[in-house]
Amino acid sequence: MPEIRLPDGSLRSFPCPVTVGEAAACIGAGLAKAALAGRVDGRLVDVSHQIEADATLAVVTGKDADGLEILRHSTAHLLAHAVKELYPEAQVTIGPTVENGFYYDFAYSRPFTPEDLAAIERRMAEIAKRDFPIVREVWAREEAVRFFLAAGEKYKAELIAAIPEGEAVSLYRQGDFIDLCRGPHVPSTGKLKVFKLMKVAGAYWRGDAKNEMLQRIYGTAWAKKEELDVYLHMLEEAEKRDHRKLGRQLDLFHFQDEAPGSVFWHPKGWFLFQKLIAYMRDCQEQADYVEVNTPDVMDRALWETSGHWFNYRENMFTTETEDGRVFALKPMNCPGAVAMYAQGVKSYRDLPLRMAEFGKVHRYEPSGALHGLLRVRHFTQDDAHIFCTEEQMEAECRDVAQLIFQIYKDFGFENVRVKLSTRPDHRIGSDEIWDKLEGALSQALDRMGVAYTLFPGEGAFYGPKLEFVLRDAIGRDWQCGTLQVDMNLPERFDIHYVDADNSHKRPVMLHRALFGSLERFVGILIEHYAGALPLWLSPVQAVVASISERQAEYAASVVKKLRAEGVRAEADLRNEKITYKIRGHSLNRLPYQLIVGDKEKSENLVAVRTRGGHDLGQMSLSDLVARLREEAAARGGTA
Repeated sequence: MPEIRLPDGSLRSFPCPVTVGEAAACIGAGLAKAALAGRVDGRLVDVSHQIEADATLAVVTGKDADGLEILRHSTAHLLAHAVKELYPEAQVTIGPTVENGFYYDFAYSRPFTPEDLAAIERRMAEIAKRDFPIVREVWAREEAVRFFLAAGEKYKAELIAAIPEGEAVSLYRQGDFIDLCRGPHVPSTGKLKVFKLMKVAGAYWRGDAKNEMLQRIYGTAWAKKEELDVYLHMLEEAEKRDHRKLGRQLDLFHFQDEAPGSVFWHPKGWFLFQKLIAYMRDCQEQADYVEVNTPDVMDRALWETSGHWFNYRENMFTTETEDGRVFALKPMNCPGAVAMYAQGVKSYRDLPLRMAEFGKVHRYEPSGALHGLLRVRHFTQDDAHIFCTEEQMEAECRDVAQLIFQIYKDFGFENVRVKLSTRPDHRIGSDEIWDKLEGALSQALDRMGVAYTLFPGEGAFYGPKLEFVLRDAIGRDWQCGTLQVDMNLPERFDIHYVDADNSHKRPVMLHRALFGSLERFVGILIEHYAGALPLWLSPVQAVVASISERQAEYAASVVKKLRAEGVRAEADLRNEKITYKIRGHSLNRLPYQLIVGDKEKSENLVAVRTRGGHDLGQMSLSDLVARLREEAAARGGTA
């Protein structure tokens, strides 16, 4: 007679074992109809899962994050089912969920076309309407391998053969389609109503470039059509905001084949880049940081001591000199910071020591992963490494987190989520050290009253970390800032400080980046603001456009006066119609356009138009400068 505790704390008793679906029906018919899965004693299970003993139960529906994940996973299987019906000779491989959707990889003799995708999507809808029950079956491993080999599915057979001996092999059947999966899945294909196939891409089998190239079909799935519509609208907006297009249009930067993954900054883009550095430099000076700079190329021995050589080698660019020494372009700034700390004796009075560096790092990213400013091989980190005592560690974590929140607010990001990633399986250092480090981060957030999401096993190999995730203007999330606490590198490099009792003690090392990659943050800013950067960040804040040649000299004098007041202004003296000039500068997202004709010239004024097309009428230069300064200061910047 199992007794089931529900999320509201109430208890339901049953005279015999009961499935999740049957328990949901006892709670309410509406809940039973909406049920996609269940969480029994914390474990996700199918609706058909039988509860035989006392347990806790939460019924999962499309309103839950778990429910959406299951919908997407089941839709990936629906995609594979449709492909097998339409193209029986295609082989299925794997079909996991990803952010906002799913994909499935197929081996097929020819490339899938847009017409194929449309046909597959129609067949998916047909299969969904057939409302096949989705049933979990457990097979013997050898039986499952024989089944898939007989069906010509060599990839699936290879996956099953790799499952450890004695581990259950679960398959899911819907109609005559059978697929390998741990589950859980929705109870029937009829639950899968809102989906869309998005694109086809190439993917290597098991992610290894030495293996066969497969075709990856991406799709998205949602619980409600309205949610799909919102998502598709967001993608449409994202396309308009693509920083690569805007970077060319606004003349900020470019890429070329001779330097893959490295940015060619144009004057306006380089100004924006340097503006971020100046802003951060000012914040760090106020927070009592000192700025340092360390070499870009260092001997392999340093990377062996740090552990990067053994944990990160495949992502490092290396070279060997004629005397046999191996050097690496730094993928991280941390070992250089430790080497800097090790110079000279440090006392407890010197701590906390906050060392900041705008360090250029190089990491090998596969060419297919490169994506504008958002994924590059050569980038600049606004890194800092804080050396402190164990007693100071928690307070330093709080100070860094507060600084991060304030900085993001200045750039217009007020919706910031925090992730706490804890010890991975592959790590250095004892459990005792990891307990201290994870405790410092969680306690700092708790004392600040900051909510966070736990991600077990996703920390760096040398320490746990906080990740700060920004939500932009169209609802996309970007992981930017990080804070990591580390007692392992100080141990590996044998650094210490002299305590009050003259004993030698190890400092704690905090790794901190606020923008993360400056290149990536520029890309995020461009997309967040759709190129219309705030006044204080805009490379050009105002353009002075003459109506005819008669005002050219006056327009030039206005530019000179504005520049003297610290306003970044340019003149447009082209022999073009003023409507043409206005349209061009509007497309280039310039914050202010100052139009000067004969009347403005005679009265020593300017006619002011804002980026949004608002006509502010005529203004004196003094009134305009005051307005610009007030607007720039609102975000922590200056005109």
